[in-house]
Amino acid sequence: MAGDTLNVNNKAVQQNTYDAIVVGSGISGGWAAKELCEKGLKTLVLERGRDVRHITDYTDTTKDPWQLKHHGSNDNTDKENSPIQSKCYAYNEVSGHFFVNDKENPYNQVKPFDWIRGYHVGGRSLTWGRQCYRWSDIDFGANAKDGHGVDWPIRYKDIAPWYDYVEPFVGISGSIEHLPQLPDGKFLPPMEMNCLEKHVAERINKSFADGRRMIIGRSANHTVKVGDRGPCQYRNKCHEGCPFGGYFSSNSATLPAAVKTGNLTLRPFSTVQEVIYDKDTKKAKGVRIIDTETMKSYEYYAKIIFLNASTLGTTHILLNSTSEVFPNGLGNSSGQVGHNLMDHHYGVGAYGDYDGFEDQYYFGRRANGIYIPRFRNISDATKRSDYVRGFGYQGGGDRDRVSYADGVGVELKEQLTEPGKWSFGIGSWGEHLPYYENKVTLNHDKKDKWGLPTLDIDCEFKENEKAMRKDMMNSAAEMLEKAGLKNIGTYDSAPAPGFCIHEMGTARMGKDPKTSVLNGNNQLHEVSNVFITDGACMASSACQNPSVTYMALTARACDFAVKELKKGNI
Repeated sequence: MAGDTLNVNNKAVQQNTYDAIVVGSGISGGWAAKELCEKGLKTLVLERGRDVRHITDYTDTTKDPWQLKHHGSNDNTDKENSPIQSKCYAYNEVSGHFFVNDKENPYNQVKPFDWIRGYHVGGRSLTWGRQCYRWSDIDFGANAKDGHGVDWPIRYKDIAPWYDYVEPFVGISGSIEHLPQLPDGKFLPPMEMNCLEKHVAERINKSFADGRRMIIGRSANHTVKVGDRGPCQYRNKCHEGCPFGGYFSSNSATLPAAVKTGNLTLRPFSTVQEVIYDKDTKKAKGVRIIDTETMKSYEYYAKIIFLNASTLGTTHILLNSTSEVFPNGLGNSSGQVGHNLMDHHYGVGAYGDYDGFEDQYYFGRRANGIYIPRFRNISDATKRSDYVRGFGYQGGGDRDRVSYADGVGVELKEQLTEPGKWSFGIGSWGEHLPYYENKVTLNHDKKDKWGLPTLDIDCEFKENEKAMRKDMMNSAAEMLEKAGLKNIGTYDSAPAPGFCIHEMGTARMGKDPKTSVLNGNNQLHEVSNVFITDGACMASSACQNPSVTYMALTARACDFAVKELKKGNI
């Protein structure tokens, strides 16, 4: 009997063994799949949610609002089942199936934290905001300069070639600006500003001595075809899935590239419970999963493992991967796993009206806005005494319909189609410092329906962020005033951490294994064949949207991992 059992186990191990395993199929997981497959590795991608097929599963996105039951709006069921997800700007009657059901996916808010998630193939790459901005040495050197967090083990020169590598495949439209705090990239032709935006940009560029600039956003919306993708149709319905492939997603770009190699195996409905550690080899030998449909447990094995389950998903796996060697979680001898959680703080800015340009309008619904790059604390001349780091702005100008109509029939319709006033708004995204006490931990007393511990999330914005927000709001109003807008108003909605959907940290890169989890190649200090290239790896947050940085780090780490594998080092 023992022999028979041994033979069965060996067969199962053989069938379930790959060269590489990637956990997660979102922005970074998709890139890991593409790179590892194209480098010849038989790669298993594990996704905890359902499959989503490009184009086929973008249901109802071609319908007009009046063809939908609720005209595109959320109903009471959405708010009841997903009170957190349904607050997201991208959640509507059509896109709601790309977000989790909050009731079925609980977590515990020690302090308010809005965890916005999508459990399906492609993850949040289907609903992301698509803004793509490189980091500069100002960002990579910030921790070392002001003493918050640990020093990054890399600088811009280390990642710049990898930005160059990923950007042409991603397909990012943007303009060349020669700004030291916002390096230029390899861009598709930029989208065009409308007349009011051009006016505001000119006034801002001329009115401030601190080098303040307003540019068109750098967006992964394709202004020309990228392979068989695009171009963007200016529908501005990206978060519903694009049947034209007009923006970058795992489903439209990286996963199809991986499929073409013949090296990809995709397994949806697979929640990774833990990474299996082998104390004899001092490496991970595989992962244990729970099939979310059958509730059965399976093991898969590989020489290389990439964890790309999203910042908090990856951290959950690490903390739940306990062993004799790592009683507090895989690769967690430093005690840093779960700590230093960050998100950008936003929901603050200004708006106003503009008299003029009454004979002009704009074409379509541009799925992009303007960007005002960081202009604080980038030089001695721009240094602030009340806070460190900085912020940028996104926004734009548009023209509403008339705010009144007193006609009947044809007359009413004609009145309602008349354009109203021009208006302009800008909102700010600010850097969140890496505080050790902002953390996530496992709650073994409250488990989910698969029997896994839930996450306790304890995170807040502190005095530095609060001081920055005052400047974010006041500077927004000041710029609009200089641009000649009227009826200027300011706002600060003070959303909780998480709501910006840029959560990062919790398994940070660093030079010292005693104070960090990953080295400069996104490799666990203590487990050489495990790599993390999603938001968990970040040692600071900067103020730019982070996704293109995750992509570049992923491509770089895959290149390193395969070379090390061939050398026999992992």
